[in-house]
Amino acid sequence: MTATDVPSPAVSDLVAALSAIVGEGHVDSGDAIAEDLTHDECLTVAPVTPLAVVHPATTEEVAAVMSLADARRIPVTARGSGTGLSGACTPLADGIVVAFDQMAAVLEIDTENHLVVVQPGVTLAALDEALAPLGLVYPVFPGEYSASLGGNVATNAGGMRAVKYGVTRHHVLGLEVVLANGDVIRTGGRVVKTSTGYDLTQLIIGSEGTLAVVTEAVLRVYPRAPHGATVLAPFATLDEVTHAVPKVVASGVGPLILEYIDLLTMAAATAYVGLDLGIPEEVSSAALAYLVVSLESTHTSRLDEDVAHVAELLSDLGALDVYVLPPNAAASLIDAREKAFWVAKANGADDVVDVVVPRASMPEFMESVQRIANETASWIAGCGHAGDGNVHLGVFQADPDVRAGVLRDLFSAGMALGGVISGEHGLGRAKHHVFLELEDPAKVALMTRIKAAFDPNGILNPGAVLDPGASTPS
Repeated sequence: MTATDVPSPAVSDLVAALSAIVGEGHVDSGDAIAEDLTHDECLTVAPVTPLAVVHPATTEEVAAVMSLADARRIPVTARGSGTGLSGACTPLADGIVVAFDQMAAVLEIDTENHLVVVQPGVTLAALDEALAPLGLVYPVFPGEYSASLGGNVATNAGGMRAVKYGVTRHHVLGLEVVLANGDVIRTGGRVVKTSTGYDLTQLIIGSEGTLAVVTEAVLRVYPRAPHGATVLAPFATLDEVTHAVPKVVASGVGPLILEYIDLLTMAAATAYVGLDLGIPEEVSSAALAYLVVSLESTHTSRLDEDVAHVAELLSDLGALDVYVLPPNAAASLIDAREKAFWVAKANGADDVVDVVVPRASMPEFMESVQRIANETASWIAGCGHAGDGNVHLGVFQADPDVRAGVLRDLFSAGMALGGVISGEHGLGRAKHHVFLELEDPAKVALMTRIKAAFDPNGILNPGAVLDPGASTPS
């Protein structure tokens, strides 16, 4: 160890104080901080090594850590699995990370009221493993089963099943959270409706760790449908796909998944997972976009009727052909679609965006995307949750100044159609500056006052959503 490796007295004191709370061996500092804890999966926010990473095991320990941090004005970043795409859990160099790997228990499964109680470090995979034997399912799946429930709550995660089940906020009944000063409160409860005071649960969901630290969540779960089928329809143009989406939604079949995939993304994604769909050359050579429709049902007869209805509808809407995929091919295709971000990353994407617009406005938005790409000599490819208008785009533009303009134009085009900058990835540190530029100043001012009420010293994830110091007294 060299002189520069020796921690400063201030850092040593901090580590000692944190260790007194959570115990020796549960605080990392310096070279002991794993590289994975310095970033999430965002393409544009650089890793940052914090002063320390603390691994609490109880809510009481989290509360004590927050009380200490607030008293010392030390920034705090909460972290689950680090699968986010906006830099929201990237720490600050003068801050600490509260990692929830030691708080990863499914505390209760209530089969009569169809709810579960989980700690924030529980992954979607672990929850699904616990629910499957009971014939239950938590329906939110943002594409990465290693994602944690705490992170999902922080970003209001969505995913492909949102067209049927909605996003995280539709399934969170209550929360236990620790406020910036260490106070512990419970919001909501174990009931499906309440008209009792301000809905603090919904305010905290999607706040990206800037208002409170989630230590427990009560979630709704549902009966698991035993039967499913997936229909794939190639179209000659993306415009035909986007115009078909509202018709499928209006058909009454209640799709579980309704996704569009453009030609380039389909080719790259299927190659990434080694999938050959067996589509004839004369069809694949004419297809520029694909629509994927997955259905589920408790009865095979109803499922067969819905599949036949969707196939006929897609044919009438101009599909070049319609394929009902075998179960293995269907699972592989969904897996390929879920890996679209990794495909974009592997192919050198410079950024990813997830603009959401009203689904009927998708054709107009995609026209704007093509225009922006042409005007800036950029390559913009992608796929999306067509059923809810959430468009995922990989932006290939190496010039950072040009790329900044591309992103601003994409976001502006979406907002002009009644959409928002992010449907599910969040703003984090990557997109918050564009949000502050384009959003109504009165709304931003109100959000700043809300932040100040929850976190008057501005220690909770400063720089995510709002500017650093947005709630700090002058």
